[in-house]
Amino acid sequence: MNEQLQQGHTREAFYRRDRRSVALARDFTRETLTSWSVTDRLHDVLLCVSELATNAILHGVPPGRGFAVHLSLHPDGVLRIEVHDSGTTELRKVRTPYRQLDAEEGRGLMLVAVLSDKWGVGERSPGTVVWCEFALR
Repeated sequence: MNEQLQQGHTREAFYRRDRRSVALARDFTRETLTSWSVTDRLHDVLLCVSELATNAILHGVPPGRGFAVHLSLHPDGVLRIEVHDSGTTELRKVRTPYRQLDAEEGRGLMLVAVLSDKWGVGERSPGTVVWCEFALR
């Protein structure tokens, strides 16, 4: 791992409650990781950011509010993604997808759980933080 990454990095961005913010959060993540020379597991990371941002918009951000994406690259090579919003933790658990195979809901956190090495939900004041981690090479 190069000298720059051994020191660790952190970046964050704030987004409005708008479906277009999911793509903006994904672009922010891609640009940040590229600037940190991180390409390992990039597609999995971007999918998880999309899912967490979508969940924030659908379940955690009241009208007129927004959500924040925090990215941290730790010296041990672990990338941590956190999405902070002002919602409650009630809806932030892996659910069994609806019975219909073509249902559009119910798979987001299941994907995060499968693709990341660790994930979880915590409380903040006010709101919730949903996070996931990736061990990078």
